[in-house]
Amino acid sequence: MRLNISDTFSCELPADSSTENTRRKVFEATHSFVEPKVPSNPKIIHVSTDMAKAIGLDEDDLSSNAFLDVFSGSKLQPKTRPFAMAYAGHQFGNWAGQLGDGRAINLFEVEHNHKRWAVQLKGAGETPYSRQGDGLAVLRSSIREYLCSEAMYYLGVPTTRALSLMLSGDEVLRDMLYNGNANYEKGAIVCRVAPTFVRFGNFELFAARKDYKNLKRLVDYSIKYFYPQLGEPSKQSYIQFFRSVSENTLRMIIHWQRVGFVHGVMNTDNMSILGLTIDYGPYGWLEGYDFGWTPNTTDQHNKRYRYGNQPNIGLWNLLQLANALYPLVEEAEPFESILNDYQLNFEQQHLEMMRSKLGLVNQNQNDQALIESLEHCLTRAETDMTIFFRVLSNFKKGNALSGIEILREALYNPDDLNEEILDLWEEWYKSYDERLQLEPLDDVQRKVKMDSVNPKYVLRNFMAQLVIDDANKGDYNLLGELFSLLKAPYDEQPNMEKWFVKRPEWARHKVGCSMLSCSS
Repeated sequence: MRLNISDTFSCELPADSSTENTRRKVFEATHSFVEPKVPSNPKIIHVSTDMAKAIGLDEDDLSSNAFLDVFSGSKLQPKTRPFAMAYAGHQFGNWAGQLGDGRAINLFEVEHNHKRWAVQLKGAGETPYSRQGDGLAVLRSSIREYLCSEAMYYLGVPTTRALSLMLSGDEVLRDMLYNGNANYEKGAIVCRVAPTFVRFGNFELFAARKDYKNLKRLVDYSIKYFYPQLGEPSKQSYIQFFRSVSENTLRMIIHWQRVGFVHGVMNTDNMSILGLTIDYGPYGWLEGYDFGWTPNTTDQHNKRYRYGNQPNIGLWNLLQLANALYPLVEEAEPFESILNDYQLNFEQQHLEMMRSKLGLVNQNQNDQALIESLEHCLTRAETDMTIFFRVLSNFKKGNALSGIEILREALYNPDDLNEEILDLWEEWYKSYDERLQLEPLDDVQRKVKMDSVNPKYVLRNFMAQLVIDDANKGDYNLLGELFSLLKAPYDEQPNMEKWFVKRPEWARHKVGCSMLSCSS
Protein backbone atom coordinates (compact mmCIF):
# COMPACT_ATOMS: atom_id res chain seq x y z
CA MET A 1 0.00 0.00 0.00
CA ARG A 2 1.72 3.15 -1.24
CA LEU A 3 0.58 6.62 -0.25
CA ASN A 4 2.16 9.94 -1.13
CA ILE A 5 2.71 11.15 2.45
CA SER A 6 3.17 14.91 2.67
CA ASP A 7 2.87 16.03 6.28
CA THR A 8 2.69 19.77 6.92
CA PHE A 9 0.68 20.46 10.08
CA SER A 10 2.85 18.34 12.37
CA CYS A 11 6.06 19.44 10.65
CA GLU A 12 5.57 23.20 10.36
CA LEU A 13 3.68 23.99 13.56
CA PRO A 14 4.84 23.72 17.19
CA ALA A 15 4.42 20.37 18.91
CA ASP A 16 3.81 19.62 22.58
CA SER A 17 7.17 19.24 24.32
CA SER A 18 5.87 16.29 26.33
CA THR A 19 5.31 12.94 24.65
CA GLU A 20 3.47 11.37 27.58
CA ASN A 21 -0.08 10.34 26.80
CA THR A 22 -1.58 11.79 29.97
CA ARG A 23 -4.46 14.25 30.38
CA ARG A 24 -3.07 17.71 30.85
CA LYS A 25 -3.12 21.33 29.78
CA VAL A 26 -0.95 21.82 26.72
CA PHE A 27 0.65 25.21 26.11
CA GLU A 28 2.37 26.84 23.12
CA ALA A 29 1.59 23.88 20.86
CA THR A 30 -0.87 23.05 18.10
CA HIS A 31 -0.67 19.30 18.69
CA SER A 32 0.64 16.43 20.79
CA PHE A 33 2.22 13.32 19.32
CA VAL A 34 0.33 10.17 20.30
CA GLU A 35 -0.13 6.72 18.84
CA PRO A 36 -3.46 4.90 18.39
CA LYS A 37 -4.46 2.14 20.76
CA VAL A 38 -3.97 -1.22 19.08
CA PRO A 39 -7.41 -2.86 18.73
CA SER A 40 -7.75 -6.49 19.84
CA ASN A 41 -9.40 -7.89 16.72
CA PRO A 42 -10.03 -5.30 13.99
CA LYS A 43 -12.35 -6.15 11.11
CA ILE A 44 -13.37 -4.09 8.09
CA ILE A 45 -17.09 -3.46 7.87
CA HIS A 46 -17.20 -1.09 4.89
CA VAL A 47 -14.92 1.08 2.75
CA SER A 48 -15.78 4.07 0.57
CA THR A 49 -14.04 3.10 -2.66
CA ASP A 50 -14.50 6.62 -4.08
CA MET A 51 -12.72 8.16 -1.09
CA ALA A 52 -10.00 5.51 -1.28
CA LYS A 53 -9.39 6.37 -4.91
CA ALA A 54 -9.24 10.08 -4.04
CA ILE A 55 -6.25 9.53 -1.74
CA GLY A 56 -4.46 7.19 -4.16
CA LEU A 57 -5.56 3.70 -3.12
CA ASP A 58 -6.77 0.99 -5.49
CA GLU A 59 -9.01 -2.07 -5.06
CA ASP A 60 -6.10 -4.36 -4.19
CA ASP A 61 -5.02 -2.00 -1.41
CA LEU A 62 -8.43 -2.21 0.24
CA SER A 63 -8.18 -5.97 0.72
CA SER A 64 -4.59 -5.87 1.97
CA ASN A 65 -3.38 -6.50 5.50
CA ALA A 66 -1.61 -3.14 5.34
CA PHE A 67 -4.91 -1.32 4.84
CA LEU A 68 -6.50 -3.13 7.79
CA ASP A 69 -3.47 -2.46 9.98
CA VAL A 70 -3.04 1.25 9.23
CA PHE A 71 -6.68 2.32 9.20
CA SER A 72 -7.56 0.40 12.35
CA GLY A 73 -4.59 1.90 14.18
CA SER A 74 -2.85 -1.47 14.60
CA LYS A 75 0.32 -0.33 12.86
CA LEU A 76 1.75 2.98 11.69
CA GLN A 77 2.37 3.87 8.08
CA PRO A 78 6.16 4.05 7.66
CA LYS A 79 7.76 7.44 8.25
CA THR A 80 4.68 8.95 9.90
CA ARG A 81 4.04 10.26 13.40
CA PRO A 82 0.39 10.47 14.52
CA PHE A 83 -0.85 13.34 16.66
CA ALA A 84 -3.88 14.88 18.33
CA MET A 85 -4.77 18.55 17.80
CA ALA A 86 -5.04 21.12 20.57
CA TYR A 87 -7.98 23.51 20.45
CA ALA A 88 -10.52 25.22 22.68
CA GLY A 89 -14.09 26.31 22.11
CA HIS A 90 -17.46 27.66 23.14
CA GLN A 91 -19.90 24.87 23.90
CA PHE A 92 -23.61 25.75 23.95
CA GLY A 93 -22.60 29.40 24.17
CA ASN A 94 -20.23 29.01 27.12
CA TRP A 95 -16.45 29.16 27.11
CA ALA A 96 -15.12 25.64 27.72
CA GLY A 97 -11.37 26.30 27.65
CA GLN A 98 -8.99 23.69 26.28
CA LEU A 99 -10.72 20.81 24.50
CA GLY A 100 -8.70 19.17 21.71
CA ASP A 101 -8.92 15.86 19.89
CA GLY A 102 -10.22 13.68 22.69
CA ARG A 103 -10.71 10.62 20.52
CA ALA A 104 -9.40 11.62 17.11
CA ILE A 105 -5.83 10.80 16.13
CA ASN A 106 -4.41 12.28 12.95
CA LEU A 107 -2.37 9.70 11.06
CA PHE A 108 -0.79 11.69 8.24
CA GLU A 109 -1.45 13.93 5.24
CA VAL A 110 -1.61 12.65 1.68
CA GLU A 111 -1.17 14.50 -1.59
CA HIS A 112 -2.86 12.98 -4.65
CA ASN A 113 -3.96 14.52 -7.93
CA HIS A 114 -2.92 17.97 -6.65
CA LYS A 115 -5.20 17.69 -3.62
CA ARG A 116 -4.19 17.51 0.03
CA TRP A 117 -5.97 15.20 2.46
CA ALA A 118 -5.57 14.95 6.22
CA VAL A 119 -6.37 11.41 7.44
CA GLN A 120 -7.46 10.69 11.00
CA LEU A 121 -8.98 7.90 13.05
CA LYS A 122 -11.92 8.52 15.35
CA GLY A 123 -12.28 6.11 18.24
CA ALA A 124 -8.64 4.99 18.23
CA GLY A 125 -7.84 5.65 21.86
CA GLU A 126 -7.06 8.28 24.46
CA THR A 127 -5.03 11.42 23.94
CA PRO A 128 -3.85 14.22 26.26
CA TYR A 129 -7.16 15.92 25.39
CA SER A 130 -9.49 13.04 26.28
CA ARG A 131 -10.42 14.67 29.61
CA GLN A 132 -12.73 12.15 31.35
CA GLY A 133 -13.19 9.99 28.25
CA ASP A 134 -11.49 6.84 26.99
CA GLY A 135 -10.90 8.06 23.44
CA LEU A 136 -12.93 5.20 21.99
CA ALA A 137 -16.13 5.14 19.94
CA VAL A 138 -19.03 2.70 19.70
CA LEU A 139 -20.48 1.04 16.61
CA ARG A 140 -23.79 2.94 16.57
CA SER A 141 -22.24 6.41 16.48
CA SER A 142 -19.51 5.26 14.08
CA ILE A 143 -22.09 3.96 11.62
CA ARG A 144 -23.94 7.28 11.80
CA GLU A 145 -20.75 9.25 11.14
CA TYR A 146 -19.57 6.97 8.34
CA LEU A 147 -22.88 6.96 6.47
CA CYS A 148 -23.64 10.65 6.97
CA SER A 149 -20.21 11.92 5.92
CA GLU A 150 -20.54 10.30 2.52
CA ALA A 151 -24.28 10.98 2.21
CA MET A 152 -23.69 14.70 2.71
CA TYR A 153 -20.95 14.69 0.09
CA TYR A 154 -23.26 13.22 -2.53
CA LEU A 155 -25.98 15.69 -1.55
CA GLY A 156 -23.54 18.43 -2.52
CA VAL A 157 -23.14 19.68 1.05
CA PRO A 158 -19.58 20.71 2.07
CA THR A 159 -18.37 18.03 4.45
CA THR A 160 -15.54 15.98 5.83
CA ARG A 161 -15.42 12.53 4.25
CA ALA A 162 -15.15 8.97 5.52
CA LEU A 163 -12.80 6.32 4.18
CA SER A 164 -13.51 3.24 6.28
CA LEU A 165 -15.55 1.77 9.11
CA MET A 166 -14.05 -0.99 11.24
CA LEU A 167 -14.87 -3.00 14.32
CA SER A 168 -12.16 -2.82 16.96
CA GLY A 169 -12.99 -6.15 18.55
CA ASP A 170 -13.24 -4.43 21.93
CA GLU A 171 -16.23 -3.49 24.03
CA VAL A 172 -16.80 0.11 25.11
CA LEU A 173 -18.80 1.22 28.15
CA ARG A 174 -21.29 4.00 27.39
CA ASP A 175 -24.24 5.65 29.15
CA MET A 176 -26.20 6.40 25.99
CA LEU A 177 -28.86 8.62 27.57
CA TYR A 178 -26.75 9.92 30.46
CA ASN A 179 -29.29 8.44 32.88
CA GLY A 180 -27.02 6.18 34.91
CA ASN A 181 -27.67 3.06 32.83
CA ALA A 182 -24.29 2.38 31.26
CA ASN A 183 -23.82 -0.69 29.07
CA TYR A 184 -21.06 -2.25 27.03
CA GLU A 185 -21.31 -1.77 23.28
CA LYS A 186 -19.25 -2.86 20.28
CA GLY A 187 -16.25 -0.60 19.68
CA ALA A 188 -15.57 0.80 16.23
CA ILE A 189 -13.15 3.07 14.38
CA VAL A 190 -13.95 5.47 11.55
CA CYS A 191 -11.26 6.86 9.29
CA ARG A 192 -12.15 10.48 8.52
CA VAL A 193 -10.64 12.50 5.70
CA ALA A 194 -10.63 16.23 4.90
CA PRO A 195 -8.23 18.81 3.47
CA THR A 196 -7.78 19.94 7.06
CA PHE A 197 -9.46 19.44 10.42
CA VAL A 198 -8.50 22.90 11.73
CA ARG A 199 -11.45 24.50 13.53
CA PHE A 200 -12.41 27.88 14.95
CA GLY A 201 -11.37 26.53 18.33
CA ASN A 202 -7.74 26.09 17.27
CA PHE A 203 -7.44 29.88 17.03
CA GLU A 204 -9.53 30.50 20.14
CA LEU A 205 -7.09 28.50 22.25
CA PHE A 206 -4.10 30.71 21.44
CA ALA A 207 -6.09 33.95 21.59
CA ALA A 208 -7.50 33.10 25.03
CA ARG A 209 -3.97 32.50 26.32
CA LYS A 210 -2.63 35.64 24.61
CA ASP A 211 -0.18 33.41 22.73
CA TYR A 212 -0.21 35.67 19.70
CA LYS A 213 3.03 34.28 18.30
CA ASN A 214 1.51 30.85 17.76
CA LEU A 215 -1.84 32.33 16.78
CA LYS A 216 -0.04 34.06 13.92
CA ARG A 217 1.82 30.88 12.98
CA LEU A 218 -1.45 28.95 12.75
CA VAL A 219 -3.19 31.62 10.67
CA ASP A 220 -0.18 31.89 8.36
CA TYR A 221 -0.16 28.11 7.95
CA SER A 222 -3.91 28.05 7.18
CA ILE A 223 -3.56 30.75 4.53
CA LYS A 224 -0.50 29.10 2.98
CA TYR A 225 -2.18 25.74 2.42
CA PHE A 226 -5.90 26.43 2.23
CA TYR A 227 -6.29 30.06 1.13
CA PRO A 228 -3.08 30.68 -0.86
CA GLN A 229 -4.87 33.17 -3.11
CA LEU A 230 -4.81 35.62 -0.18
CA GLY A 231 -1.06 36.14 -0.55
CA GLU A 232 1.66 36.73 1.99
CA PRO A 233 0.89 37.26 5.71
CA SER A 234 -0.37 40.77 6.46
CA LYS A 235 -3.24 42.49 8.24
CA GLN A 236 -5.10 42.57 4.95
CA SER A 237 -4.64 38.86 4.29
CA TYR A 238 -5.85 38.08 7.84
CA ILE A 239 -8.99 40.13 7.23
CA GLN A 240 -9.55 38.38 3.90
CA PHE A 241 -8.96 35.04 5.61
CA PHE A 242 -11.80 35.81 7.98
CA ARG A 243 -13.99 36.90 5.06
CA SER A 244 -13.31 33.65 3.23
CA VAL A 245 -14.10 31.55 6.29
CA SER A 246 -17.29 33.55 6.81
CA GLU A 247 -18.41 33.05 3.21
CA ASN A 248 -17.67 29.32 3.31
CA THR A 249 -19.49 28.93 6.63
CA LEU A 250 -22.57 30.64 5.22
CA ARG A 251 -22.45 28.50 2.09
CA MET A 252 -22.40 25.35 4.23
CA ILE A 253 -25.35 26.45 6.37
CA ILE A 254 -27.42 27.42 3.33
CA HIS A 255 -26.91 23.86 2.10
CA TRP A 256 -27.96 22.51 5.50
CA GLN A 257 -31.18 24.51 5.33
CA ARG A 258 -31.77 23.39 1.74
CA VAL A 259 -31.78 19.68 2.55
CA GLY A 260 -33.27 20.02 6.05
CA PHE A 261 -30.15 18.94 7.94
CA VAL A 262 -29.70 19.81 11.63
CA HIS A 263 -26.17 19.48 12.98
CA GLY A 264 -27.17 19.38 16.63
CA VAL A 265 -23.85 20.54 18.17
CA MET A 266 -22.70 23.77 16.52
CA ASN A 267 -20.03 24.51 19.11
CA THR A 268 -17.06 26.57 17.90
CA ASP A 269 -14.82 23.51 18.19
CA ASN A 270 -17.10 21.88 15.61
CA MET A 271 -16.72 24.65 13.02
CA SER A 272 -14.29 24.03 10.15
CA ILE A 273 -12.20 26.88 8.71
CA LEU A 274 -13.10 25.51 5.27
CA GLY A 275 -16.83 25.59 5.89
CA LEU A 276 -17.10 21.79 6.05
CA THR A 277 -19.69 19.90 8.06
CA ILE A 278 -17.58 18.30 10.77
CA ASP A 279 -18.19 16.03 13.78
CA TYR A 280 -21.37 14.04 13.17
CA GLY A 281 -22.90 13.50 16.59
CA PRO A 282 -26.62 13.94 17.34
CA TYR A 283 -27.57 15.17 13.86
CA GLY A 284 -30.81 14.61 11.99
CA TRP A 285 -32.98 15.58 9.05
CA LEU A 286 -36.28 17.35 9.50
CA GLU A 287 -39.23 14.99 9.36
CA GLY A 288 -42.06 17.41 10.04
CA TYR A 289 -41.23 20.93 8.88
CA ASP A 290 -40.34 22.42 12.25
CA PHE A 291 -38.00 25.42 12.67
CA GLY A 292 -37.72 24.61 16.39
CA TRP A 293 -36.55 21.01 16.03
CA THR A 294 -33.20 19.82 17.37
CA PRO A 295 -32.09 16.17 17.48
CA ASN A 296 -29.84 16.72 20.52
CA THR A 297 -31.18 15.64 23.92
CA THR A 298 -28.63 17.92 25.60
CA ASP A 299 -30.20 20.87 23.79
CA GLN A 300 -33.85 19.89 24.11
CA HIS A 301 -34.73 22.65 26.60
CA ASN A 302 -32.90 25.68 25.19
CA LYS A 303 -32.92 24.47 21.58
CA ARG A 304 -29.92 26.66 20.82
CA TYR A 305 -29.00 24.56 17.80
CA ARG A 306 -32.49 24.11 16.37
CA TYR A 307 -32.98 24.04 12.61
CA GLY A 308 -34.24 27.62 12.31
CA ASN A 309 -31.42 29.03 14.44
CA GLN A 310 -28.48 27.49 12.58
CA PRO A 311 -27.79 30.61 10.47
CA ASN A 312 -27.75 32.77 13.63
CA ILE A 313 -25.41 30.37 15.39
CA GLY A 314 -23.10 30.45 12.39
CA LEU A 315 -22.91 34.22 12.84
CA TRP A 316 -22.35 33.93 16.60
CA ASN A 317 -19.54 31.43 16.06
CA LEU A 318 -17.93 33.68 13.47
CA LEU A 319 -17.98 36.50 16.02
CA GLN A 320 -15.95 34.30 18.35
CA LEU A 321 -13.47 33.61 15.56
CA ALA A 322 -13.29 37.35 14.84
CA ASN A 323 -12.47 37.98 18.50
CA ALA A 324 -9.69 35.38 18.28
CA LEU A 325 -8.18 36.93 15.14
CA TYR A 326 -8.52 40.54 16.30
CA PRO A 327 -5.05 40.70 18.00
CA LEU A 328 -3.43 40.15 14.58
CA VAL A 329 -5.33 43.08 13.03
CA GLU A 330 -6.18 45.38 15.96
CA GLU A 331 -9.04 46.96 14.02
CA ALA A 332 -12.66 46.10 14.75
CA GLU A 333 -14.31 47.69 11.71
CA PRO A 334 -13.18 45.14 9.10
CA PHE A 335 -14.54 42.27 11.18
CA GLU A 336 -17.80 44.10 11.88
CA SER A 337 -18.22 44.79 8.16
CA ILE A 338 -17.75 41.12 7.28
CA LEU A 339 -20.19 40.01 9.98
CA ASN A 340 -22.76 42.50 8.67
CA ASP A 341 -22.20 41.14 5.17
CA TYR A 342 -22.91 37.64 6.49
CA GLN A 343 -26.37 38.74 7.60
CA LEU A 344 -27.15 40.48 4.31
CA ASN A 345 -25.75 37.62 2.26
CA PHE A 346 -27.77 35.10 4.22
CA GLU A 347 -31.02 36.84 3.35
CA GLN A 348 -30.08 36.96 -0.32
CA GLN A 349 -28.68 33.43 -0.54
CA HIS A 350 -31.54 31.94 1.43
CA LEU A 351 -34.02 33.56 -0.91
CA GLU A 352 -32.16 32.23 -3.95
CA MET A 353 -31.97 28.77 -2.38
CA MET A 354 -35.72 28.72 -1.73
CA ARG A 355 -36.40 29.93 -5.27
CA SER A 356 -34.40 26.97 -6.56
CA LYS A 357 -36.42 24.56 -4.39
CA LEU A 358 -39.61 26.02 -5.90
CA GLY A 359 -38.27 25.85 -9.45
CA LEU A 360 -38.17 29.62 -9.93
CA VAL A 361 -35.58 31.00 -12.32
CA ASN A 362 -36.55 34.66 -12.48
CA GLN A 363 -36.67 37.07 -9.56
CA ASN A 364 -39.89 38.66 -8.43
CA GLN A 365 -40.46 41.19 -5.67
CA ASN A 366 -43.22 39.02 -4.20
CA ASP A 367 -41.11 35.87 -3.88
CA GLN A 368 -40.23 36.41 -0.23
CA ALA A 369 -43.91 36.71 0.66
CA LEU A 370 -44.66 33.53 -1.33
CA ILE A 371 -41.96 31.65 0.59
CA GLU A 372 -43.08 32.93 3.99
CA SER A 373 -46.64 31.94 3.18
CA LEU A 374 -45.46 28.45 2.22
CA GLU A 375 -43.49 28.06 5.45
CA HIS A 376 -46.57 29.09 7.41
CA CYS A 377 -48.62 26.41 5.64
CA LEU A 378 -45.98 23.75 6.19
CA THR A 379 -45.94 24.32 9.93
CA ARG A 380 -49.72 24.25 10.37
CA ALA A 381 -49.91 20.47 9.88
CA GLU A 382 -47.10 17.93 10.23
CA THR A 383 -45.62 17.85 6.74
CA ASP A 384 -42.55 15.89 5.72
CA MET A 385 -40.01 18.36 4.32
CA THR A 386 -38.11 16.00 2.03
CA ILE A 387 -41.20 14.45 0.48
CA PHE A 388 -43.07 17.74 0.11
CA PHE A 389 -40.40 19.50 -1.92
CA ARG A 390 -39.64 16.39 -3.97
CA VAL A 391 -43.25 15.81 -5.05
CA LEU A 392 -43.87 19.53 -5.56
CA SER A 393 -41.97 19.18 -8.84
CA ASN A 394 -44.98 17.19 -10.12
CA PHE A 395 -47.18 20.28 -9.90
CA LYS A 396 -48.63 21.32 -13.27
CA LYS A 397 -49.10 24.92 -14.33
CA GLY A 398 -52.73 25.96 -14.61
CA ASN A 399 -53.97 23.26 -12.24
CA ALA A 400 -53.75 24.77 -8.78
CA LEU A 401 -56.23 22.34 -7.24
CA SER A 402 -53.96 19.39 -8.07
CA GLY A 403 -51.55 20.69 -5.47
CA ILE A 404 -53.69 19.41 -2.59
CA GLU A 405 -53.48 15.84 -3.86
CA ILE A 406 -49.71 16.17 -4.19
CA LEU A 407 -49.54 17.60 -0.67
CA ARG A 408 -51.30 14.57 0.84
CA GLU A 409 -48.27 12.42 0.04
CA ALA A 410 -46.20 14.48 2.45
CA LEU A 411 -48.68 14.81 5.33
CA TYR A 412 -48.20 12.59 8.36
CA ASN A 413 -51.92 12.77 9.05
CA PRO A 414 -54.04 13.86 6.05
CA ASP A 415 -56.97 14.30 8.44
CA ASP A 416 -55.16 17.38 9.78
CA LEU A 417 -56.35 19.21 6.68
CA ASN A 418 -59.30 20.90 8.34
CA GLU A 419 -61.20 23.62 6.51
CA GLU A 420 -59.00 26.45 7.79
CA ILE A 421 -55.71 24.76 6.83
CA LEU A 422 -57.14 23.59 3.52
CA ASP A 423 -58.09 27.16 2.65
CA LEU A 424 -54.54 28.32 3.43
CA TRP A 425 -53.05 25.67 1.18
CA GLU A 426 -55.46 26.33 -1.66
CA GLU A 427 -54.60 30.01 -1.52
CA TRP A 428 -50.90 29.23 -1.56
CA TYR A 429 -51.13 26.86 -4.52
CA LYS A 430 -53.11 29.50 -6.39
CA SER A 431 -50.36 32.07 -5.70
CA TYR A 432 -47.68 29.54 -6.69
CA ASP A 433 -49.48 28.78 -9.93
CA GLU A 434 -49.74 32.48 -10.75
CA ARG A 435 -46.03 32.87 -10.03
CA LEU A 436 -45.16 29.96 -12.33
CA GLN A 437 -46.99 31.66 -15.18
CA LEU A 438 -44.21 34.29 -15.11
CA GLU A 439 -41.50 31.65 -15.57
CA PRO A 440 -39.85 30.59 -18.84
CA LEU A 441 -39.61 26.91 -17.92
CA ASP A 442 -42.28 24.41 -18.88
CA ASP A 443 -43.39 21.72 -16.42
CA VAL A 444 -40.81 19.17 -17.59
CA GLN A 445 -37.90 21.62 -17.44
CA ARG A 446 -38.97 22.85 -14.02
CA LYS A 447 -39.20 19.31 -12.67
CA VAL A 448 -35.63 18.57 -13.77
CA LYS A 449 -34.41 21.75 -12.07
CA MET A 450 -36.31 21.11 -8.84
CA ASP A 451 -35.31 17.46 -8.60
CA SER A 452 -31.66 18.47 -8.83
CA VAL A 453 -31.83 20.47 -5.57
CA ASN A 454 -34.59 18.63 -3.67
CA PRO A 455 -33.24 15.18 -2.75
CA LYS A 456 -35.46 12.15 -2.89
CA TYR A 457 -33.43 10.21 -0.35
CA VAL A 458 -31.78 11.44 2.85
CA LEU A 459 -30.37 9.58 5.83
CA ARG A 460 -33.37 9.71 8.12
CA ASN A 461 -32.60 8.73 11.70
CA PHE A 462 -34.88 5.70 11.57
CA MET A 463 -32.95 4.42 8.54
CA ALA A 464 -29.62 4.77 10.36
CA GLN A 465 -31.12 3.01 13.39
CA LEU A 466 -32.23 0.05 11.27
CA VAL A 467 -28.64 -0.26 10.02
CA ILE A 468 -27.35 -0.07 13.61
CA ASP A 469 -29.80 -2.74 14.81
CA ASP A 470 -28.68 -5.12 12.06
CA ALA A 471 -25.00 -4.31 12.55
CA ASN A 472 -25.21 -5.11 16.25
CA LYS A 473 -26.29 -8.60 15.13
CA GLY A 474 -23.35 -8.83 12.73
CA ASP A 475 -25.41 -8.15 9.59
CA TYR A 476 -24.01 -5.32 7.41
CA ASN A 477 -26.11 -5.84 4.27
CA LEU A 478 -28.42 -2.94 5.03
CA LEU A 479 -25.44 -0.66 5.63
CA GLY A 480 -24.21 -1.45 2.14
CA GLU A 481 -27.67 -0.94 0.67
CA LEU A 482 -28.12 2.50 2.21
CA PHE A 483 -24.55 3.52 1.38
CA SER A 484 -25.30 2.76 -2.27
CA LEU A 485 -28.71 4.48 -2.11
CA LEU A 486 -27.29 7.68 -0.64
CA LYS A 487 -24.62 8.00 -3.33
CA ALA A 488 -27.40 9.05 -5.73
CA PRO A 489 -29.86 10.99 -3.54
CA TYR A 490 -31.38 13.00 -6.41
CA ASP A 491 -32.02 9.99 -8.68
CA GLU A 492 -35.38 8.24 -8.77
CA GLN A 493 -33.91 4.75 -8.10
CA PRO A 494 -37.25 2.92 -8.61
CA ASN A 495 -35.93 -0.25 -6.96
CA MET A 496 -35.30 1.76 -3.76
CA GLU A 497 -38.73 3.36 -3.54
CA LYS A 498 -39.27 1.74 -0.15
CA TRP A 499 -36.93 4.39 1.33
CA PHE A 500 -38.95 7.30 -0.05
CA VAL A 501 -41.27 7.25 2.92
CA LYS A 502 -42.21 9.32 5.91
CA ARG A 503 -40.81 8.38 9.31
CA PRO A 504 -42.81 5.37 10.55
CA GLU A 505 -44.87 5.87 13.68
CA TRP A 506 -42.78 3.36 15.64
CA ALA A 507 -39.79 5.69 15.23
CA ARG A 508 -41.50 8.86 16.47
CA HIS A 509 -40.19 8.54 20.03
CA LYS A 510 -37.73 5.66 19.73
CA VAL A 511 -34.23 6.28 21.08
CA GLY A 512 -31.89 6.93 18.16
CA CYS A 513 -34.74 7.89 15.83
CA SER A 514 -36.21 11.07 17.29
CA MET A 515 -33.61 12.48 19.69
CA LEU A 516 -29.97 11.53 20.23
CA SER A 517 -27.35 12.32 22.83
CA CYS A 518 -23.69 13.24 22.42
CA SER A 519 -22.75 9.82 23.84
CA SER A 520 -20.63 7.95 21.33
